Amino acid sequence: MRRAARVDKSQNEIVYALRRIGAQVAFIKQPLDLLVGFRGRNILLEVKTPGQGRVTKEQQEFLDSWPGEAHIVETVEQAVAKVVGDFK
Repeated sequence: MRRAARVDKSQNEIVYALRRIGAQVAFIKQPLDLLVGFRGRNILLEVKTPGQGRVTKEQQEFLDSWPGEAHIVETVEQAVAKVVGDFK
């Protein structure tokens, strides 16, 4: 029997903050946690618990080969910074 995927503690807080700045956020879980649309950009985010989360081998392989934007974030501040980027 397959167990439900664990959600990192900061994920809901990050999603809320991204939506507050006007981003659209979809939970995709695989290969990374979130698909974020913001001002014409699509960004993949993998959310990890601060100081505890580790990227799986499969996630690292995906990150190494993905030609678009994909980031690992632990905090709201990191997520917003990655999404806002040059739009500050």
